[in-house]
Amino acid sequence: MRSGNGQQGTGGGDAAPPEQLALIREAVRKAKAPRARPRTWRGAALARELPVARVLVDKGVLHLDRCFDYAVPEELDAVARPGVRVRVRFGAGGRTVREGRREGGGLIDGFLVERVPESDYAGPLAALAQVVSPEPVLSPELLGLARAVADRYAGSLADVLQLAVPPRHARAEGTTTGPPPPPPPPPAPGSWQRYRRGTEFLASLASGGAPRAVWTALPGPGWAEEIARAVQAALASGRGALVVVPAGRPAARVDAALRALLGDGQHAVLTADAGQERRYREWLAVRRGSVRAVVGTRAAMFAPVRNLGLVVVWDDGDSGHSDDHAPHPHVREVLELRATRDKCGFLLGSWSCTVEAAQLVESGWAAPLVADRDQVRATTPLIRTVGDGDLARDEAARAARLPTLAWEAVRDGLRRGPVLVQVPRRGYVPRTACAQCRAPARCRSCAGPLAAQQAGELGCGWCGREETAWRCPECGGTRLRAQVVGARRTAEELGRAFPAVPVRTSGREQVLDTVPGTPALVVSTPGAEPVAEGGYAAALLLDGWAMLGRPDLRAGEDALRRWLGAGALVRPQSAGGTVVVVAEPTLRPVQALVRWDPVGHAVRELAERAELGFPPVSRMAAVSGPPEAVVGLLAEAELPSDAEVLGPVPLPDGEPGRPRRAGGPPPGERWERALVRVPPGSGAALASALKTALAARTARGGSEAVRIRIDPPDIG
Repeated sequence: MRSGNGQQGTGGGDAAPPEQLALIREAVRKAKAPRARPRTWRGAALARELPVARVLVDKGVLHLDRCFDYAVPEELDAVARPGVRVRVRFGAGGRTVREGRREGGGLIDGFLVERVPESDYAGPLAALAQVVSPEPVLSPELLGLARAVADRYAGSLADVLQLAVPPRHARAEGTTTGPPPPPPPPPAPGSWQRYRRGTEFLASLASGGAPRAVWTALPGPGWAEEIARAVQAALASGRGALVVVPAGRPAARVDAALRALLGDGQHAVLTADAGQERRYREWLAVRRGSVRAVVGTRAAMFAPVRNLGLVVVWDDGDSGHSDDHAPHPHVREVLELRATRDKCGFLLGSWSCTVEAAQLVESGWAAPLVADRDQVRATTPLIRTVGDGDLARDEAARAARLPTLAWEAVRDGLRRGPVLVQVPRRGYVPRTACAQCRAPARCRSCAGPLAAQQAGELGCGWCGREETAWRCPECGGTRLRAQVVGARRTAEELGRAFPAVPVRTSGREQVLDTVPGTPALVVSTPGAEPVAEGGYAAALLLDGWAMLGRPDLRAGEDALRRWLGAGALVRPQSAGGTVVVVAEPTLRPVQALVRWDPVGHAVRELAERAELGFPPVSRMAAVSGPPEAVVGLLAEAELPSDAEVLGPVPLPDGEPGRPRRAGGPPPGERWERALVRVPPGSGAALASALKTALAARTARGGSEAVRIRIDPPDIG
């Protein structure tokens, strides 16, 4: 077993100390020593040809982010092929990795990357302990993609491969797969004719081209069929296609559209809820080449589609596209890498438009696919707003939280079909505040937020302690009011107001996929809105200030995306569809919703971020951990000369009693976060510098955890 990055000492003008001279002599001895070409291992014969295997061990630590050399026993020669899973001895308890090159060390999983005739390590090599399966699951193309992703996000290759290669299931490997089905004919343009250059986009894919486009989809359910037609165009050219959506429900819609358009056997579905055996069987069918099209959720971005002709990402602003596990790759960025490496088509689609999507168009990397304004007006509902001034003058709004305009929209909509009510929070009353001074109500024990439970008592949302005698520390008041009323409380209020109408809720506990087209009230949290048969007659978007008031750079963009997602499920204005948003009408996201202009909003946001040096115009890294560790890492890192360090500042996640967030500090521990910003062109150097510094720190045995996240989604 070999460590791949050797170092060679250099002489200086002064006499070197004895320790340095010893290191220099050892380096010279290793350089002059003949390369190892093992023939036996503990009496066992080794492979005659290519007896050395280079193995990537399943260790996510950065200072071991390289391949190690192992000897290949003769009995494993036939099955020890590049790409297979293997088990090797690596380290032993507290001993060093170097001792694992001999007899010690525990068994660890890994991938055999390649076979070579000799090793550049002069010592004895340990032998492969086991070939777990003869199935080659790591192709050179997938390995190259994983390495590019690891370098971009300052992570380890082993961590990326854990995301890219699904866990093994032996029974799934025993299934046989046949040849791929013949290519389908090129698709008819269908509803792609509604977009400028939409027909040309399909024709280019069908003829073997590689067009790249940012697609602003029109409201309605047609987006899934439009994606299916783009996939058919890629398949018609004899190439493969990959579609990544943020969750299982949109994956099911694209799956249904592909089946309706192409029939069975033309594509695979890769989602986490499919189960380990089925998901691995589908993944193997893709790797073996019997299926050339894939639709799936986040992990499917690494699907080993052969001869890739098109990659598609739907709704790139959804948080489901950003992986919670290190090194936190984003689907949009990974598919951009694949489009560049494989020279294939690229389609980024959504009802909204992120600033990253606008930057792709602004830079010329992708072309816009949008509809004319007449077509937009013909497919969108009527948008009406209720601002702070309207609420102050509205007696109904002060008494029941819902303004008169909203009540009228509900009443009129229920005459024609279901009505959607979007509430920013789930639960009953997620947040409360003093009724007199509006200061947030917090627990006296842990300072967590107090919330009214459904039974009426007041309790802490962090530690669960009940509060029986709350008094405001700011003004001494004893009365509470709801800051943001949750979905269940809203459903209860609407049920009392419209007792003859069924009320359905869709949220974290139970997410509805579809609802009938009959009159009903559907109360949903953002992202959990079910599709109504024939579309909703009306929609209410409540508590808009709760989404716009978040202290985050993306607050406006996220609010607009969620509103557009709900409005896209409503019937067009010509069919009586109406959307009422409770938010200040002068705000930019509200104006963009009224005009149904997500692209204009994203372009203006991009211009402001360029002026202020915010992402995505700049590249940014978040370094978080204990204060001393963060400062030490930044001091050791050889950051680019144009890097700007912001902070560090305390992170709030370590407050006692608060549940730990992914990537945050343990409860009770104080962490800080620093942001490092660089201009375009220095992102790769920033990631490399931070990765090198963290690897050196880990190799020295640094015990304090430090986390690095490139392009963090939340920098507020």
